[in-house]
Amino acid sequence: MNEKNLPDDINLKTLDELTQEAKKLINKLENDEDLQHSISSYQELVKLNKVIEKKFFKESQNISKDVKDRINKILKK
Repeated sequence: MNEKNLPDDINLKTLDELTQEAKKLINKLENDEDLQHSISSYQELVKLNKVIEKKFFKESQNISKDVKDRINKILKK
């Protein structure tokens, strides 16, 4: 499974928007009685989770870099 089957605009969404999408899928899975439909929804959720993990990791790295830069800037004063 890869993220290629998700909508193209998925990479443009923020972590909050992606989390909301995941919550919608979870609610849909909890209320869905059709097992066949549940499987496709679950697979979509797994793919979305991978996108969220990648985006979270990237943003975490950016925050760490920003903090390091700020600390270095303060120490140089």
